[in-house]
Amino acid sequence: MTKAPEEFSPKATAEAFIEARASSGTLPTYPGPFPPDLTDAYAAQDAAINQWPDEIAGWKVGRIPEPFAGQLGADRLIGPIFSQLIKPGTDDVVQAGIYGAGFAAVEGEFILEIAEDAPADKTEWSLSEARDIAARVCAGIEIASSPFPAINDHGPLVTITDFGNNYGLIKGPEIRTLLDMPPDYWECETYVDGEKIGAANAAGMPGGPIESLRYALSNAAARGRPLKKGMLISTGAVTGVHQVHAGQHAEIRFVTGVSIRCAFEDNGIHQHAAE
Repeated sequence: MTKAPEEFSPKATAEAFIEARASSGTLPTYPGPFPPDLTDAYAAQDAAINQWPDEIAGWKVGRIPEPFAGQLGADRLIGPIFSQLIKPGTDDVVQAGIYGAGFAAVEGEFILEIAEDAPADKTEWSLSEARDIAARVCAGIEIASSPFPAINDHGPLVTITDFGNNYGLIKGPEIRTLLDMPPDYWECETYVDGEKIGAANAAGMPGGPIESLRYALSNAAARGRPLKKGMLISTGAVTGVHQVHAGQHAEIRFVTGVSIRCAFEDNGIHQHAAE
């Protein structure tokens, strides 16, 4: 008798990632079948959010490339950024924890801060409406890290299930001149261990950073998690996703001379225990 194929379980997937993030810091293989669609992927993410002992203070937005974008009907994905994993970008080197036995990357990003609570029942947003709810733009670094080493090797649905591969955010200073400028003015350069490994502007992302905010507003509200005043939206990797390891250093240089530096250290076991 042929055994029926195992079905994807949002609950079991969430529990496996929560356990790995809160205890061992490593998940060598994916815990079961891959999610079949966006609904199931975000169901797993929501189940994990409900178990994690911290408040959402923002969302990371990532790009979904082709052919996945056409197949899924979306060119962005989002994942929660928790309050205790947000650090200020200062003149000093910021210590950034990663899952050393998993996957880790540095991403130079522009952060949009939300000016006011979004209406809870509003799930459709235009670009102009998204721009109007943005209070300011800041320089930032997303720390992308997961206890699953192959988090980015199996497509965006897998990435979504583990908090969108987010493990924190470094918020730098405001860049006052950018909010009403077109995406090709939103420029930054990425350096790892002193070597320049990327330089680009946000025009490479369809719709630019405001489109990322628009998508986050719509997606979060549709899941019963409307954006709140003061939340931070990390709008997407401008120069790309650059893999790093414990002991390395990175610097992101933004327009107008703003710069953020960080050093990566292996957290091993997360400072929180899952509830």
